[in-house]
Amino acid sequence: MAGRGREQLELERLGEAARAGSCPPPSPPPSACSRQAWSRDNPGFEPEEEEGAAAAAGPVLEMDVEWGSPAASLGSGAAGQGGGGGAGRRQRRRLPAARGGAAEPPSRLQGPPDGAAPHRAAWAKRLAGRLRGLWGTRLMEESNTSRERYLKSVLRELVTYVIFLVVLCVLTYGTVSSSMYYYTRVMSQLFLETPVSKMEKTDFKTLSTMDDFWKFTEGPLLDGLYWDMWYNNKTMAENKSFIYYENLLLGVPRIRQLKVRNGSCSIPEDLKDEIKDCYDVYSVANEDTAPFGLRNGTAWTYTNEKDLNGSSHWGLLATYSGAGYYQDLSRSREVTAVQIASLKNNLWLDRGTRAAFIDFSVYNANINLFCVVRLLVEFPATGGLLTSWQFQPVKLIHYISTFDFFLAACEMAFCLFVLYYMVEEILEIHIHRLHYFRSLWNCLDIVIIVLSVAAIGISIYRTSTVDMLLKKLLEDQNSFPNFEPLAYWQMQFNNIAAVTVFFVWIKLFKFVNFNRTMSQLSTTMSRCVKDVVGFAIMFFIIFLAYAQLAYLVFGTQIDDFSTFQDCIFTQFRIILGDFNFTEVEEANRILGPIYFTTFVFFMFFILLNMFLAIINDTYSEVKSDMAQQKAEMELSDLIRKGYNKAMVKLKLKKTTVDDISESLRQGGGKLNFDELRQDLKGKGHTDAEIEAIFTKYDQDGDQELTEHEHQQMRDDLEKEREDLDLDRSSLPRPLSSRSFPRSLDDSEEDEDEDSGHSSRRRGSSSSGVSYEEFQVLMRRVDRMEHSIGSIVSKIDAVIVKLEAMERAKLKRRDVLGRLLDGVTEDERLGRDNEIHREQMERLVREELERWESDDTASQMSHRLGTPLGLNGQPRSRNSRPSSSQSDGIDGGGGNGGSNIHV
Repeated sequence: MAGRGREQLELERLGEAARAGSCPPPSPPPSACSRQAWSRDNPGFEPEEEEGAAAAAGPVLEMDVEWGSPAASLGSGAAGQGGGGGAGRRQRRRLPAARGGAAEPPSRLQGPPDGAAPHRAAWAKRLAGRLRGLWGTRLMEESNTSRERYLKSVLRELVTYVIFLVVLCVLTYGTVSSSMYYYTRVMSQLFLETPVSKMEKTDFKTLSTMDDFWKFTEGPLLDGLYWDMWYNNKTMAENKSFIYYENLLLGVPRIRQLKVRNGSCSIPEDLKDEIKDCYDVYSVANEDTAPFGLRNGTAWTYTNEKDLNGSSHWGLLATYSGAGYYQDLSRSREVTAVQIASLKNNLWLDRGTRAAFIDFSVYNANINLFCVVRLLVEFPATGGLLTSWQFQPVKLIHYISTFDFFLAACEMAFCLFVLYYMVEEILEIHIHRLHYFRSLWNCLDIVIIVLSVAAIGISIYRTSTVDMLLKKLLEDQNSFPNFEPLAYWQMQFNNIAAVTVFFVWIKLFKFVNFNRTMSQLSTTMSRCVKDVVGFAIMFFIIFLAYAQLAYLVFGTQIDDFSTFQDCIFTQFRIILGDFNFTEVEEANRILGPIYFTTFVFFMFFILLNMFLAIINDTYSEVKSDMAQQKAEMELSDLIRKGYNKAMVKLKLKKTTVDDISESLRQGGGKLNFDELRQDLKGKGHTDAEIEAIFTKYDQDGDQELTEHEHQQMRDDLEKEREDLDLDRSSLPRPLSSRSFPRSLDDSEEDEDEDSGHSSRRRGSSSSGVSYEEFQVLMRRVDRMEHSIGSIVSKIDAVIVKLEAMERAKLKRRDVLGRLLDGVTEDERLGRDNEIHREQMERLVREELERWESDDTASQMSHRLGTPLGLNGQPRSRNSRPSSSQSDGIDGGGGNGGSNIHV
C-alpha cells in the first residue's frame, strides 16, 4: 500500500510538471494562450527549441497529455484533474530529466496499456501520410484545396519529372555516339562501293546478274574480310583478320540461300510444251527443302530455322525465314576462296534461288563496338537481282570505363523512377477508378511506364545473352557467331528508347499548360478537333482519289509510283515542293500534266489554306476568351513568390507589409485600386494577392479606399509588422491571431502542414480543428463576406435599374391608353377640337413633370450610393419587390428626357 501511494504521488507530480507553464488543462488555450501571445507577454520564452539546444540542456522526456481523455491520463488522480476538456485534444510536452543525469525509468512515465494503442495508431497514420506524401500529385489533391497548394503539388511533380527526364536523356544519349556513324560509314564503303574488278565499275549496289554476284564474292568480299597483309606486304597475325587493321573478324562468315521448289506455280496449257519449269515468288509455303547438287554438307541440304537459331528477315520483295542452305566459310582467305569456287562450279545458285545472305560480325576494341553485317541479294521471279544491306553497330559489352559505371548508376536511378511512377499511377487508379483513363495525359503515363519496363527487360536479356555467346565464341573460334538475334533486340531497344524519350518530352506540355500563354496551344487544338476531323475526311477523300489515279497511270513506269504506298508518300512530297515533273510528263503526256496541275491546285491552294484558316480562327477565339478570363495564380507566380520570401528571410528584400505601407504613404488620403495594383505589381506581387488585399478593406465596393478604410489597413499592417518582428526573434514562422488576407498568410499555413514539425506547431485534434486552423477559416469567411457584399450591392443596383425600366414601360402604356381613350371619347361625343387639344397638352405636361421629378430622385440616390426601393425609400439588401408592388405604384423611371409624340 505504501509503495502504491508513493507511485501515485510520483505520477501526480509528473502530471503537474507536464502542465506547468501552460494554460489550464480543461480546454484548449484561447488566443491569449497562443504561442505568439505568450511570446509577446514573455519575450524571453521560446516554446520550440531546436533539438541541439534541448540536448545541451540535458536529456528530455516526451509525453502525451490528452485533454479529457482517460486513455491518456497518468492515473486516476491525473485523469480527474484533466477532465472537462475537449475529447481527443492532444498536446506534446517536454519534461526535463532528473539532475542526476539519468532519466526516470520508462515504467513510471507510461500510462496504462489502453493508452498506448491510440498513440501507436496515430503514429502509424502519420507515417502512412508521410509515405503517401512522397507520391503526392495534383490528381491526389482534394477538389476543395487552394490554388496555391495545388500549384505546389504541381511544382513538386514537375521537379521530380524533370529529374527523371534528365536521367533518361543521359542514358539514351550515353549509349549513342558519333563513332557509330563513322563505323557504319567505313564498313559500308568497303563492302558496298568497291568495284568487283579493276576493269568494271559495278559494285554491290549495282549488281544485276548471278555472274556479278560471284564476281563480288570472289573479289571485294574476300578482300574486305581478310586483311592478312600490311601495305608493305608484311604478314599480320596468323589466322586473325583485322579489317582496316582495327576491326577483328569474329569467328567465320556465313553464306546462306533460300529456294522455292519447281512447279510451285501454274503454267497455261498452251505453253506447257515450251515451258517445262516454273518457280513462283518466295513464300514459306513454296520453300524448297529437298537436297540438291552434291547432296552432302550443309550447303546442299536444308536446315530449319530452329537448328540455325535464326530469325526472319524483311527484304525488299518478301519476308524470308531463318532456315535454308548455308555454308560456313573459313578464317583463312585461301580456304574461303576454294569454298566459294566449289559452290560456283557446282551451280549452288539456280533458278529456284530467291535470296542469298552473307553474314559476319566484327569488333573494334578502340571504341568498344560490335558491327553486325548482313548483305542480302534477292532474286525476283522476274529475273535479275536486288541488293540491300544492314550495318548495325551495337555496344554489347558494358561497364568498362568510368563513364560506363556512371551510366550504370543512372540505370539504377531510372529503375527507381519507373518503380516510383508505377506506385504513383496505381494510387491514382485506385482513387479515380475508370475516370483515370479519361485523361490523355494519364494514358500517356501508362504508355511511358510500359515502354520503360519493356526497355529494362530487353536490356537485362541482352546483357545476359552476350556473355554466354562470347563464352561460346572463345571456346570455338572456327564457328559462326550468330549475333543477329542480339542485333535485332538491340534495334528494338533503340526504337523503344527513342519512342519513350519522345513521349517523355511531349508530356512536358502537361506542366507547361499551367502557364496562361502556353495553354493556348492545347486549348486551340482541343477546340478545333471537330473542324479538323471534318476537314481531314474531305482532304483524304481527294488525296486518296489522286493516289489511285497516279498508281494506275504511272505505277508501271515511275519508281516513286510503283506501289500504292509509294504514291501516298510521293504526293506528300509534292505538297512540300519535292517532285520531278519531267518523269510524270514522260510517263503520260496528257494525264501527267493534268494530274500534277489539278493536284497542286486543290491540295495546296485550297485545302491546305482551309486547314490554316481553321487553326487561325480557333486560335483567335481562344486568345480573346483568355483575355476575358480572370487571372489565376500560375506556376511562375508561385516560383516568384517563393523567391521573394527567400529574399525577405535573407533580408535582401522588403516584406509585403513594408511594400503595402510604402504604397499607402505615397497614396495620401485616398488610394485607388489601379494605383495600388500598379505599384505592387512592380514590386513582384501577383494579381490574386493584390485583389485579396483590396477586397478585404474595400467594404463599400467603390474600388477606392476611404480615409476610414485606409486607417484600418494601416492598423492591421502595424499589427502584422509586430507579429513579424516577434516571429523573427522567437518563432520560425508567424502564427498571429490577427492575420492579413488569405493570399499572404494561408501559404504560411500550408508550409507548416508540409513541414516535419506541423504536429507541434498546430495542436492536432481528433474531434475538430485546431485554434490556428480556426483562425484561418475565420479569415477566409471574412474575406468571402466582403466579396459577397460588393457583389450583392452591384446586383441590387442592376435590379433597381430593371425595376425602373419596367415602371417606365407601364407608365407609357397607361399614358398612351388614356390619351387614346380621350380621343375616342371626344369623337363619340363630338367635342370641340380646341378643348380636346388643351386637355391632351395638360396630360402630357403632368406626365413629363412627374418623370423629371422621379429622374432627379434616382440621380440623388445614385450619388448617395444607396439604391432606392419602389417608394423612393432606401432598400435593404435582402428586400425584393413583388410584382404587385411594381404594378400598383407610380415610380420614377430613368428616361426623364423621353418625348411622347401624339
